[in-house]
Amino acid sequence: MKRLTILFLLIISFFGNAQTVTEPKNNPEKWSQPYKPFRIVGNLYYVGTYDLASYLIVTNKGNILINTGLADSYPQIKANIEKLGFKYKDIKILTLTQAHFDHMGAMADIKKETGAKLYVDKAELAELKSGGKSDYELGKYGVTFKPLTPDFLLKNNDKIKLGNTTLTLLHHPGHTKGSCSFIFETKDKDRTYKVLIANMPSIIIDHKFSDVHTYPEIQKDYAYTFDAMKKLDFDVWVASHASQFDLHEKRKPGDAYNPKLFMDKENYFKYLKELEDDYLTKLKEEN
Repeated sequence: MKRLTILFLLIISFFGNAQTVTEPKNNPEKWSQPYKPFRIVGNLYYVGTYDLASYLIVTNKGNILINTGLADSYPQIKANIEKLGFKYKDIKILTLTQAHFDHMGAMADIKKETGAKLYVDKAELAELKSGGKSDYELGKYGVTFKPLTPDFLLKNNDKIKLGNTTLTLLHHPGHTKGSCSFIFETKDKDRTYKVLIANMPSIIIDHKFSDVHTYPEIQKDYAYTFDAMKKLDFDVWVASHASQFDLHEKRKPGDAYNPKLFMDKENYFKYLKELEDDYLTKLKEEN
């Protein structure tokens, strides 16, 4: 009888502490729309949906997957990897550009199924462990992705190494506390390219920075990120959303391999300036 009582209490405790994941609804249709995977440059491949970018970096010791879209992106990402001729279970490392549900939705499932290690910017730890509930803005929706405990916490300029590839994490906070970009070198038969996977610092609040009491450094972090991102040097760039780097204007499904499509640095700096202008406009609200 005593054992039954203890078991009953454990069950009550488990369900009482269990958190229900509720991904926000009515997301843009293009976030879930399928998209044919393709090679971007060297060992970097696009394996995401029409707008939510997921990137596969193929090395001689296994593969790295950056971002996993919404929860329903999971079968698409898996199928896209296999369409390219790679093995899904060869994913050894997972990482992300920001801890929001539209880039984290399938992360826990992919991690569990592949056994890959999760590397993240250390400033995202609370959001990962709370499933997004602690996020300064999107936390209003509750737990929006399955909570995760990272295997490795990184800071600015830390390296992620796998086989013949080394990624450098660039701490670019503001959009989230631990938003980050990645930069690395890759090559094909013609040349070596310096590649930037950018997390563009868009502003998601419709009120003053000073009203964000759970993230008091937000204004300062945005200022730091704009300054840091203006100083970057690279050959090729992509971003967390396909729309941010004009993927669908540059390339049509089935087009031949052409890294030059993504060597438009002027558009990177133009878009970054537009976002900084938004930031400066919001600063005026503070006064």
